[in-house]
Amino acid sequence: MIHLENIHKTYYAGSPLHVLKGVDLDVADGDFVSIMGASGSGKSTLLNIVGILDNYDEGNYYLDGRLIKDLTETQSAKVRNEMIGFVFQSFNLINFKTALENVALPLYYRGVSRKKRNAIALDYLDRLGLKDWADHLPSEMSGGQKQRVAIARSIIAKPRLILADEPTGALDSTTSQEVMDILRQVNREEGITMLIVTHAREVAEQTNKIVNFKDGLISSIEDIKQL
Repeated sequence: MIHLENIHKTYYAGSPLHVLKGVDLDVADGDFVSIMGASGSGKSTLLNIVGILDNYDEGNYYLDGRLIKDLTETQSAKVRNEMIGFVFQSFNLINFKTALENVALPLYYRGVSRKKRNAIALDYLDRLGLKDWADHLPSEMSGGQKQRVAIARSIIAKPRLILADEPTGALDSTTSQEVMDILRQVNREEGITMLIVTHAREVAEQTNKIVNFKDGLISSIEDIKQL
């Protein structure tokens, strides 16, 4: 699903900052992988490159066999819309839209009629225990509820890959576990590949593989046995 060869990335805001220094990584279709590392180690930069939210300077990135390189913004948006779902620490919900409208948004971009996309969105909210919150705004929901809305939004268009950047970072331990249970369930039942950036070892250990980052390079990869 994901194949990275010798990926380099440097930022030039002031002094050059070489963030990724030749990263090689393969993530199989349907795998559940976490990325760990200190702040500034390059893990979020890598996630942005995989999500086609940022470009890389050197190397090659293949997504499901397609070389992702030198795409126009229109081409990038098309691949993201067709292939990738996103879950963020800050939820990234639209504050003036209801839970239902937030979840339905990816289907709007695919040209699905309002009636049909709202019916599908309601079904996804129901699956995540939020049907009764469909008409509520994000400001009326808890952090855990907002993250479940974000997860429903990320999976409604049936992506091949979900990228989650610190999905439990703003949540307490109990709610964090609920979110991880949902992500693992989606991975198992839908077969969606998951790539999760986290600082929390207890979160990473619930994935199948931990990719450890240090100073812009992969320092080790751990296989985790799940019951």
